[in-house]
Formats: sequence, structure tokens, C-alpha cells
Amino acid sequence: MSNTPHITRRGLLRAAALAPVAGALAACATPAQQAPAASAAPAATSASNPFGVVANKPLEIWIFDGGFGNAYATDIHQPLFKTKYPQVEIKHNSTKEITKVLQPRFAGGNPPEVIDNSGANAMDMGALAQDGQLQDLTPLLDAPSWDDPNTKVRDILDPAVAEFGTYDGKFSVLGYVNYIHGIWYSQKVFRDNGWAVPKTWDEFLALCETIKKSGKMAPFTYAGKHPQYLYEPLLTMAAKIGGNEVLVNIDNLEDGAWSAEPVKQAAEAWAEVGAKYLMQGTTGLDHVQTQTAQNKYQVAMLPSGSWLENEQKDTTPDDFEYGMFAIPDFTASDKMPYGTLHTQPGESFIVSAKSANPQAGMEYLRAMLSKKAAGDFSELVRTVSVVKGAGEGRDLTPGAKSATEALTAAGANTVYYRWRTWYAQLHDEAVAATGQLMSGGVTPAKYVERLQKKADEIKNDSAIKKYTR
Repeated sequence: MSNTPHITRRGLLRAAALAPVAGALAACATPAQQAPAASAAPAATSASNPFGVVANKPLEIWIFDGGFGNAYATDIHQPLFKTKYPQVEIKHNSTKEITKVLQPRFAGGNPPEVIDNSGANAMDMGALAQDGQLQDLTPLLDAPSWDDPNTKVRDILDPAVAEFGTYDGKFSVLGYVNYIHGIWYSQKVFRDNGWAVPKTWDEFLALCETIKKSGKMAPFTYAGKHPQYLYEPLLTMAAKIGGNEVLVNIDNLEDGAWSAEPVKQAAEAWAEVGAKYLMQGTTGLDHVQTQTAQNKYQVAMLPSGSWLENEQKDTTPDDFEYGMFAIPDFTASDKMPYGTLHTQPGESFIVSAKSANPQAGMEYLRAMLSKKAAGDFSELVRTVSVVKGAGEGRDLTPGAKSATEALTAAGANTVYYRWRTWYAQLHDEAVAATGQLMSGGVTPAKYVERLQKKADEIKNDSAIKKYTR
């Protein structure tokens, strides 16, 4: 494990802020032009104000404007926070370009307090952690919950939240949503056409062939401009074939982890889908375009997560009836059973350690984790939060119900991976390689070879901090 890098991630953050791609944003936020903000001295702490929030110190919040939008922040979380701190001015912002807009702020020493660091353009969490930019949120876990002073925050959360949010031994990233990944379809379309949800890969390919021959729509698509949507089912299939250790080895940069046979088999399986069953033009489309094509009944199936239903609410026909199914069994010899799912805490909220008011930032997260806030959030954006029982008594939409049922059926058979947030360079390489795999630009053998080479480069680079699980 590399603990004394020759090139600090601080340097990488500064370089990114000064790069031309950031344009004027970088130019106006470099350390030479803007002095770092001074953190607020905390007020006296109490059970109702465990972090010592100053009553009139401003709080700046940035929300990733993606599948969940940002109305949940303005309409649910912020009003709740203001019930206790009416004099705190909340400066609300949203963007789809988290890195472009906010990385220069970190490099300039004036980051905002709360950030939903999510989406395809999220900042490198490993770099932020290594640079000391992330507030230690352990006191949040040990604080009284917003609803009940006798119950700690950690006791109302899915246990995976603490595991996923820990960097360098410190809990510093709050995953707010229980992301559930799978293959999404219209239950109405399947029902009307007599198409059954496939449970084996042979059944999946046969279904694709049936849909293709029907001429009614294309069998399959994915966000061609964002191939991470496709490497997710590929890696889930690899874990089903070879067991959870396939993903653990990839996370831990083990020798030969990417070139392992289960990964190659999964790459071969999805390359066949790319060659035979993709909707025409897929490679040039983004996630919204492919998802909208599905809403228009131009394509039957696509991979996504449990944010999909809310993201498409404005274009989905009233009777569309979203459904989700798990990756089918590859063979009868799979090490993990049918129904195995990739699920993990997502929508990653952080508090900037070097912001002017981190105390208020932590208190804002505590408010978010109240049962009412989490429940209202779940109902508004049609998904499930990480707060235990937050969805009780709520009306679930078809997609949310389908995903929740799939998660219940999976039980302990869930998998995840963390290399995407630990090693941004590996993610970038996987995105590019997966796009080429699906378009026929690389063979499955070259695909795993390419990713293994990048993983080896990262493993041997002493400037990059290494993480294990």
C-alpha cells in the first residue's frame, strides 16, 4: 500500500483546476487568486445541536442534477433543516458537471459545505480523500438521530453505508440511496407480447432473437455515450460466473483479476449482444436518449439502476409499467444463484473539510437522514433510501416495487465493486474499452488485456494511494 506518494493528489487537483477544459472557472479559482476560506468556530454543542451549528452562518449546497433532480433538496431537506436553523442562509445550487464546476473550488481553497458528488462527472473521491478534503463524518454516525435523541444515526442506516463511505479508515462519504441495478423493461410490453422474463442467458438470447424477428422494436440498448451503464451488467455477470471474489480481486488490484476467465466469458457474452441485438445508433446516444427510445417502444430492454423510473417520469407513458430483472444465469455452473444483484449505497454526499461551515454541513446530512425526510424523498423520486423503514406505508411505483422485490429475493446474494470511485483512471479506461467492445472495436480477449494493463499501471504507480476490501 502506498502511503507516501511522490506526487500528491493535491497536485492532481490543482492541475485539473488549471487545465484548459475548466476554462474560465479554473482561471478565477486558483489558489493564487483566492484565499482559502476560514472554517467557522463551532457554537456550543447539545443533544439537539450535536455539531455546534452557528445560528447565522451561511450554508452552501450543490446537488447533482441527475436522475433524481434537485427538488428533493429544495422542497424536503432544506425546509426541514430550516425548522431548526431559520437564520442559516442556504445557498442552493445544482449542476450535471460536478467536477468541472467544483474541482476548481477545492483547488482554490473555497469549497462549498455539502456536495452530492454523483453522476458520470463526479469528482475523484479517492483524490479528495488523499488530499484531506473530506470531512470525517464519524461524529455524524455517533450523533443522536434527528427523530429520536435516544437512537444514534448509525443505528437507523443500512450497515453498508458505513462500509462504502469509509476512506483511509474514516467514514467520509454518505451514500443516501440504495442503488439497485438490473435490466429494465416495460411490464406492459412483455405482457402484451407474451414475452417472459429470462432466467438463463440462453433464454435471454432467445428473447432478443424473438424481439428482433418481430420487427416491433430493437431487443436491447444501453447509453452508448456512457458505457459504464454496460460494464455494470458485464461485471455482475462475471461475479455470478466466478463468485464474488472476482470483484474483490478487481477492487484489490490483484494480479490477473481483469483477465480472469469469468470476466472474459462475460465480455464474450455481451459482445455478442453488441454484435447482434443493439438498437441502431446506440453508440451515439446518451442515457436519456436510449431511455426515451424505450418509452417510445423503440427498444425492449436496457441496463440501469433504480433511479431510472424517476429520471424518465416526464416521458414515460402512464401505462408503461416499469419492471426490472436480475442478470440471467450464464450456465448451471454459476457460483452465485439466479437473482444475484449488484446493489450498493449511492448518491454520494460529502462535506468539505476545508469549507467555511462544515458543522452546518454535517447537521444538514443529519436532517436528511430523518425518517420523514428519507421517506418523503423515496416517495418523491420513486426509489429507496438507506434509512431503515423510510419507505413503510409509502405508495411504491411499479419500477420501485419491482426493484425492491428483486432485492428482497436476492437476500444475501448481492455484489458490488469499489474500484470505480477508488481509481478514476481505471474507470475512464473501462468506459472507453467497454464502448469499443460493444461496437466491435476490440475483441473480448483484447478488452480484458487492456483493462488488466491499466490496473497493473495503477498498482505499480506509487503516486496513487491503494485501497483494499
